[in-house]
Amino acid sequence: MGHLSTSERVCSTTPMASTGEGSPPLLARRAKLSSEAQARRSEDSSPESMPRGKQQQQQPQQQQQQKSVPLSAEPAVRNIPKHLIDYIPKDQINMEEYVRNFKGDNVLGWQFNAPLKWDKVIQISLLHLIALFCLVTYPIHELRVYTVLWALFMGGVAGFGVTAGAHRFWTHRSYKANTVLRSLLMISYSVAGQNTMYDWVRDHRVHHKYSETDADPHNANRGFFFSHVGWLMMLKHPEVLRRGRQIDMSDIVSDPVIQFHQKYFYVLKVMLCFVLPTLVPVYCWNDTWYHAFVTQCLFRYVFSLNFTWSVNSAAHLWGSRPYDKRIMPSENIYVSIISMGEGWHNYHHVFPWDYKAAELGNYKVNFTTMVLDTFHRLGWAYDMKQPSKELVRRTLEKYGDGSHESQRGKGAAQFGAFPPGTTQMVGHIHYAEVPDPELEYDAESSSTESAKLDENENEGERQKKATKKLAA
Repeated sequence: MGHLSTSERVCSTTPMASTGEGSPPLLARRAKLSSEAQARRSEDSSPESMPRGKQQQQQPQQQQQQKSVPLSAEPAVRNIPKHLIDYIPKDQINMEEYVRNFKGDNVLGWQFNAPLKWDKVIQISLLHLIALFCLVTYPIHELRVYTVLWALFMGGVAGFGVTAGAHRFWTHRSYKANTVLRSLLMISYSVAGQNTMYDWVRDHRVHHKYSETDADPHNANRGFFFSHVGWLMMLKHPEVLRRGRQIDMSDIVSDPVIQFHQKYFYVLKVMLCFVLPTLVPVYCWNDTWYHAFVTQCLFRYVFSLNFTWSVNSAAHLWGSRPYDKRIMPSENIYVSIISMGEGWHNYHHVFPWDYKAAELGNYKVNFTTMVLDTFHRLGWAYDMKQPSKELVRRTLEKYGDGSHESQRGKGAAQFGAFPPGTTQMVGHIHYAEVPDPELEYDAESSSTESAKLDENENEGERQKKATKKLAA
């Protein structure tokens, strides 16, 4: 349960800004802008700067003793104005000290390879135990239909906020949304009662960038329990923190909707996830406080959390891999049903920038896509990204396990030595995703090597986009 193998290594290279020949043009420009911005900063406007006299006095001391780097100096937020840095988590951890103290706890002879966060262990365990007790002892004959329908509705709103909002919009930027839709997505996400949007997006971008490595917050190589919920009960692996600091989060920090959500995070979470869902059954159809609280704050909330977590666990462990047999994420219809369309995970990890998060357009197993298409018709959502059918076909023929419906019955030999549903994993290597053709460098792709993956196929996509823009 939650064991950590210290022999794992992150095999993808760090996408830090550099000006060498091999660096993407966008990163080179970011590096240049970053250095210019640092040079222009005045002493009173820079959070990490100090008077020159003190700087000269402290230089020898800094050379002798390494200190933690202020968050404002991290690459992810280096160009962000000071007033926008205030609400970012002040993660000023001395990495040397963190790694030195990163020793697993021993509980009743069970040795963990990561320190436990006992407050989270107690909170999550108690929440599930109390919910289980109330479920077993709940008087079914007193259950009201309206209360059930209300719980299902609020669960759908919460799920949509996670899938369409935090995941497909803010993390992967797979489509664009106007202010009204962004506000609805933020409110819906608050109903889910999960972490701050900043934390959610950063962790998920790191997950895609270094999937199934030490830097993956919920590395599925460490087992079902860890990837499902155990990762929330333990301190993060040092690689997760190190790589997380390198993620570009400037788009999240500069979004006014996210700024509002971060400022009133706890108020929104308590009111929209717990208080409002409990008040409605009591005052609208005279349900009891106990029934309203149990159905909304326990049953709905616990099921909603586990449906989200199943994407990190079950969808990384069980299912077919028709688009890339080398990676662990899989196509899992059961996860897709309970997570409103997020279970087509093999496809999603190959094309993370597709707003559908799946190749198929069947609304029965992708409810989120149906709602997004509705907002697209209203004009609230636009620039919906998706790869061409030709690009998908070439990719699955090159890397797939042969389980795609277009390949069934053609023989396993045509698709390599690995039969459908199996994975060719080499140690703990994360293979690159197909980068977004609209970007010179895809922020969520696994590494700088990802720019080379399927570059012939993707170049065709870029040319098509360029031709359309010229024609317009």
